Amino acid sequence: MPSRVTWQVDHSRPTTLVRLGGTLDVDNAGSVRNALNECLAAQPDALVVDVRDLTVADRRALPVFAAAARQAAEWPGIPVVLWQPEGTGAASVPPAVALTGGRQRRSSQVRVRLQPVADACRHARELARDGCERWGLPSLAGPVSVVLSELVTNVVRHAGTAMDVRLTLRAPYLHIAVADGHPGSPRPRNSHPTTEGGRGLLLVRSLTERWGFLPVGEGKVVWATLATA
Repeated sequence: MPSRVTWQVDHSRPTTLVRLGGTLDVDNAGSVRNALNECLAAQPDALVVDVRDLTVADRRALPVFAAAARQAAEWPGIPVVLWQPEGTGAASVPPAVALTGGRQRRSSQVRVRLQPVADACRHARELARDGCERWGLPSLAGPVSVVLSELVTNVVRHAGTAMDVRLTLRAPYLHIAVADGHPGSPRPRNSHPTTEGGRGLLLVRSLTERWGFLPVGEGKVVWATLATA
């Protein structure tokens, strides 16, 4: 009988807590990675993975946790902690509080749900201006608007699905994320610099500290970060 892993996700605190159970092996490590990716896509302040009820049948599956930690460090820039408490008491609160310094609210974030229509880019630019104004970052309004407009344009032209657009301030970076329902990988392409929405991911790369994408469920999140200083 094939091994099975189960998970329960608690998003009620700024730190997301994932409780894993069952038996981990190389056959189901991919499903665990997908579950952790979905947690990272929500951009919590930290991710705690409770492995007290997890049995490791094959040590070759363990790199799934290192891969999640590397992704989290790159984006959304949060810590990932494997946690195996000693007892069975009320142990879910201490690491969640410790990793967020006792804060009871999430990182500053603005978001909007957009459809793949012609005026989606306009709404994205408005979100960029509103977010930068709210956080006192007027110098970033222009670059963020350009980057966000390009990412949204790519969804409209190539994915054709509804999208979740988020700006998250987690100093020293401003994080941009656009989630869509298409699994295709974004690829930089050359385009004329004066073409509206056609400047390509090469421009995104030039305006940001780093960018990339994260497969999530049947779709993906394309993300980018800009330094706030």
